[in-house]
Amino acid sequence: MKLLIISDAWHPQVNGVVRTYEYLGEELVRRGHEVRVIGPADFPVNLPMVGYSEIRLALFPSKRIKQIIEAYQPDAIHLSTEGPLGQAGRRYCLQYGRKFTSAYHTHFPDYVAKRVARLFPFAYQFVHKTAKAYINKFHAPSAGMMIATQSLENELRSWGFKAPMHRITRGVKLDQFYPGDSGQIQNVRKPVALYVGRVAIEKNIEDFLEMDWDGTKVVVGDGPSLKSLQAAYPDAVFAGTQTGEALADYYRAADVFVFPSRTDTFGIVLIEALASGLPVAAYNVTGPKDIITEDYLGVLTENDIGTAAKQALSVGSAQQRANFVKGYYTWDNAGGQFEQALHKTHFGS
Repeated sequence: MKLLIISDAWHPQVNGVVRTYEYLGEELVRRGHEVRVIGPADFPVNLPMVGYSEIRLALFPSKRIKQIIEAYQPDAIHLSTEGPLGQAGRRYCLQYGRKFTSAYHTHFPDYVAKRVARLFPFAYQFVHKTAKAYINKFHAPSAGMMIATQSLENELRSWGFKAPMHRITRGVKLDQFYPGDSGQIQNVRKPVALYVGRVAIEKNIEDFLEMDWDGTKVVVGDGPSLKSLQAAYPDAVFAGTQTGEALADYYRAADVFVFPSRTDTFGIVLIEALASGLPVAAYNVTGPKDIITEDYLGVLTENDIGTAAKQALSVGSAQQRANFVKGYYTWDNAGGQFEQALHKTHFGS
């Protein structure tokens, strides 16, 4: 099978969507398929997203999308995002009668509404409702909508989504993320509470930085809120973007992983932390509540993430958490689910 993935999120961006398709693509190639991913860098005109310069958006991509599709002649087309490239791919498929699958990776309505509300607080509900309608319309003609968890499916159904949905989990590079010693985060007050992810408004990092904590708080990641948070919380350690073995070392050096977001659809960092032996403290929302399903994995809370983090320090063992991830969250499993969904939607098998 020749698969074309069209994504507004792709290299050189560093985020969960990029990692998901990087690793799913590797798994599909290993299974004998041919995979091509096209992103904003494949287009001559692309501009940084307002308020988020790390993300670039392709301008006027329709003509080149058509050229790429007709030159590549894919057996299956997958739209991973709802941005300009996703829209251009969708238009092509509808115009020429091509099936396509799509994915819901980001709570776009919350993402947009929170940014607008920074300037116009009264507009949150209107923007959120408008964005939900936009996303619903985007996915409505999809032959199969890839989603990560049952609670996300329940939420989208409650919003009126009708597209067929397929569960695609996520995985961890187990040769990279595992319990052990680390040379990172030394000579600081213990215990170490760690956050990994984009440093942006939708991640709700202030809840992490403001929680009552006797040890050290460490933020790994970059984003539009980095400078303002560094200025507001000088006692926290901001380590910037880390990847590969360096990132794995930060997990191993911490004592608890704190996930303050209320709007993620999954959270690959959660399973990376668990694979590294860390207990998790998070809110009882979509994503965390689908992953933290055993007492030894961590503590979920409705409102007090600081107390949850303190309680999480005493649950289970590092090896229990690592074994749990090995049993449920591998890219081999995720690749098999993705392959099966593509076959079912495009070939009926």
